[in-house]
Amino acid sequence: MKVVKITAIWCSACLIMNKIWKQILEKYDIETIELDLDMDMEEVDNYKPGDILPVFIFLDNEKEIKRITGEVKYDDLVKILEELGFSEKNS
Repeated sequence: MKVVKITAIWCSACLIMNKIWKQILEKYDIETIELDLDMDMEEVDNYKPGDILPVFIFLDNEKEIKRITGEVKYDDLVKILEELGFSEKNS
């Protein structure tokens, strides 16, 4: 399973979520593809991100199984990851 993360440098919610996502990656081993809305337009268009950023698209065998848009609290994101079957890194 992997996550496509779509952000933009001008997006304040993206900056907040970048910090939260960095904390998540310290705790969970998640393959992440990071795309910028403006710099990676062609590839971003394939995911149809919509108007609200950031967008986190969870893929299992290239099939979308979950999409999160906008700001999400750390604890809520952890709950979603655990529901999707992600487990914490071994200490």
